[in-house]
Amino acid sequence: MPLRVAIDRDGRLTALAGEFAGLPVAEARARIVEALKAAGLHRGARSIAQTVRVHERCDTPVEYIMVGQWFARVLDFKAELLAAGSQVQWHPPHMETRFREWVEGLAWDWCLSRQRTFGVPFPVWTCDSCGALMLADEAELPVDPTTHSPSRPCSACGGTAFTPETDVMDTWATSSLSPQIVGQRLHDPALYAKVFPFSLRPQAHEIIRTWAFYTIAKSWHHFRAVPWQNAGISGWGLMPASGDAAANATANGNPATSGRPKTHSKISKSRGGGPLAPQEILETFGADAVRYWTASTGFGRDSVIDVQKIEMGAKLVTKLWNVARFAERFLEGAPLPEALPALSPADRWILASAQRLVRRATAAFLAYDYATAKHETDAFFWRDFTDNYLEMAKLRLYAGDAGARFAVATVLLGLLKLFAPFFPHITEELYQALFAACDGAESIHRAAWPQPDARFEDDAALALGETLVELATAARRYKSERGLSLGAELAELAITAEAPLAAQLRAAEDDLRSITRAKVVVVESGIAFSLSISAA
Repeated sequence: MPLRVAIDRDGRLTALAGEFAGLPVAEARARIVEALKAAGLHRGARSIAQTVRVHERCDTPVEYIMVGQWFARVLDFKAELLAAGSQVQWHPPHMETRFREWVEGLAWDWCLSRQRTFGVPFPVWTCDSCGALMLADEAELPVDPTTHSPSRPCSACGGTAFTPETDVMDTWATSSLSPQIVGQRLHDPALYAKVFPFSLRPQAHEIIRTWAFYTIAKSWHHFRAVPWQNAGISGWGLMPASGDAAANATANGNPATSGRPKTHSKISKSRGGGPLAPQEILETFGADAVRYWTASTGFGRDSVIDVQKIEMGAKLVTKLWNVARFAERFLEGAPLPEALPALSPADRWILASAQRLVRRATAAFLAYDYATAKHETDAFFWRDFTDNYLEMAKLRLYAGDAGARFAVATVLLGLLKLFAPFFPHITEELYQALFAACDGAESIHRAAWPQPDARFEDDAALALGETLVELATAARRYKSERGLSLGAELAELAITAEAPLAAQLRAAEDDLRSITRAKVVVVESGIAFSLSISAA
């Protein structure tokens, strides 16, 4: 049967509806029921359950109407587009399956047009005389056909009266050109040649079927090339469930509101932003702390917005600032020396640990696993550097020891660079204040990435450092069990170890005294390892 259009673009009934023409759909339905009752044709009513498609933002029921559209062929090129998608390295790899399933399941071509007010217009007119389509010349572009007329008569019949195309392009028809727009293909061909294909497309997983697919399709049709070498597919930021939202909001002194969702759902502008609005979170905790949360979950995984994790990021930013303030007095006027000063066992341990961190974090970044890189750097900063090494080196730092100053400067500079992708603002501030003059870069974000230094590769130092940490932990436990403050002095630390280890520990007596606050450290050689602690 032929299609008969009963609803127009304004959501009102057409002339086909007779006496109900011009009424909005909802009102027309009610009037039709009244008319049926008045005519004695209404035999009763009952409630039924049915699925009604609604608009994703306002929940208004959707009515479908038939209109002409513009299409680009994709169904004829499925095999080519699948092959193009396989040339991209997907992170995580299983996201390629989503791309393949979408392409394989396509049942229609790409609808390029939309009936909206805003968008890029189609540079097309229809000849009023013969109905032929007239395209604008490429040299005339961009052209809005509703405000400009063709520069020549109709090529089919010579007519000069035209009807402009009023449709605009689908969002993806223009955003699929993002590599060409960002790469400035028309304005800077040299730059474009340098950056295309791009190294990375970062995007969320729900638009693999749109932004990723259409960009690949557009690039393949135009240039016979994939638009980027890697696709990093991120997850969604999810609202906490109602109970989580209350806990998160209470933690920040913000009462949970009754309108929060019951289950985890995607954060959106129309549905709300979780326990706090995004701008509120940024103003409360700062951009670096929010970035810390976003980097805590790797590619491909959704993450519930977690105020406590954002607070952890803010705490780390504060700690980084305080560590830099403490270190500043020992760094001022002392550029990193080329010749190594004498290093203590603790210095050699922290420098060797820093090289291991650089290797691990760099490998994680190269594998697009930024969450692991952040975790490794975070753990090193708290456990190795601040909780242990700085406490071991503190007395020597105050005494002006060159080895301790060198280790602090070297490790802190490396940490700032490793943290820079996660904390771009605080690291830039500290780099400019402490290291820009001696490191030579105008910004930490243009500085050389840390490289492992063979001078500090030392497995023996790593092993000894772990022993020093174990001894320090034992001393802290001793104080805690007896209600002593961590800064309380101890009378004596007596250690027995096999001869080789005992010799190493004797060399580290100053570091042990510093971190344990022991007045005396006694190391003796023996068969079995033992530790004895005496309170002051």
